[in-house]
Amino acid sequence: QVQLVESGGGLVQAGGSLRLSCAAAGRISSINTMGWYRQAPGKQRGLVAAVTSGGTTTYVDSVKGRFTISRDNAKNMVYLQMNSLKPEDTAVYYCNADIRRLGFTGPQNYWGQGTQVTVSS
Repeated sequence: QVQLVESGGGLVQAGGSLRLSCAAAGRISSINTMGWYRQAPGKQRGLVAAVTSGGTTTYVDSVKGRFTISRDNAKNMVYLQMNSLKPEDTAVYYCNADIRRLGFTGPQNYWGQGTQVTVSS
């Protein structure tokens, strides 16, 4: 079994910073792309940022220049450093990863349980 466990959410004032962490645990052979998604009330879940195993990053336009995604392949972890936070960043943030389990041939997609980020104005 594989699990993604997020941490680091919370309440912050506009202009502040938060750092989200996500740890992948279990019988893991390799991890391809890891990413962060978010879902605000009444809206669909959407990609915030992603990073490939080789380090190539992708960001949604609204967070470019403010958020930085990074990963530690040795620890099977991905991070999201969020600076200059705005009230519109308020959402539940979900970790996502394509993981190949030991003994399995193809990767499967996994989601974390989500962590709430609230930015007050």
